[in-house]
Amino acid sequence: MAPTPSPVALVTGASRGIGRCIAQQLAARGVRIALHYRTNRAAAEETLRSLKGDGHALFAADLGLADAPALLYEAVLAAFGRIDVLVNNAGIFELHPIGEVDYAVWQDAWQRTLALNLFAPAHLTFLTARQMSERGGGRIINISSRGAFGGQVTTPAYSASKAALNSMGHSFAAAYGRAQVLVFTIAPSWVDTDMAAPHIHDANDEKVLDKVLEKIPLGRVNTAEEVAATAAWLALDAPATLTGCVIDMNGAVLMRP
Repeated sequence: MAPTPSPVALVTGASRGIGRCIAQQLAARGVRIALHYRTNRAAAEETLRSLKGDGHALFAADLGLADAPALLYEAVLAAFGRIDVLVNNAGIFELHPIGEVDYAVWQDAWQRTLALNLFAPAHLTFLTARQMSERGGGRIINISSRGAFGGQVTTPAYSASKAALNSMGHSFAAAYGRAQVLVFTIAPSWVDTDMAAPHIHDANDEKVLDKVLEKIPLGRVNTAEEVAATAAWLALDAPATLTGCVIDMNGAVLMRP
């Protein structure tokens, strides 16, 4: 009898930050990683070298482009023949304060944010969930944000995209539950990554981090490793009845009913 092949996980935005940690933790559990990155190949190759095991591969795609999610999906399927786990992690967080930017900047921020934070994961989920259902099941993890649960004056497109991502995840969980395609969402508050660094660290103002922490009862922000550990648990160990859930990781900043 031929040995069962190791599962395959497509992790988007995996060249650094949360995505890199997710890829590392899944690889440490024997998962083969389809490691997506946009343009930073050097960082992606560094992540690839850090992964335990073998059979991993790099895939470049600008998921903000309309046809990119389908092309990425097809490339991964051609290389591996299957996708058992999809982690929709790629995203952008850009300031566009209401009332402070002009209309052109406003339009650009919304179009680019929704394209990458919402449309790309929606399209990847649509394609991957169908493939998973034909193979007997699979797991999809969306990386959302605490910002989904309250409007943000400085980043309204980001908050809106993440709120929609939460709803999208539940829709797919409901649609594919009987096919054993499970969909989970993680909603962290601040995570100490390169993307968040400009907003929680300021070399010229040591009080910036203090202002962030004073709002967090736990007294610290998330680490990328903590979010990754949750994603890996959902991908490999979590009970099926959690499908459709949104898991808060915010240090008790927000307690939802």
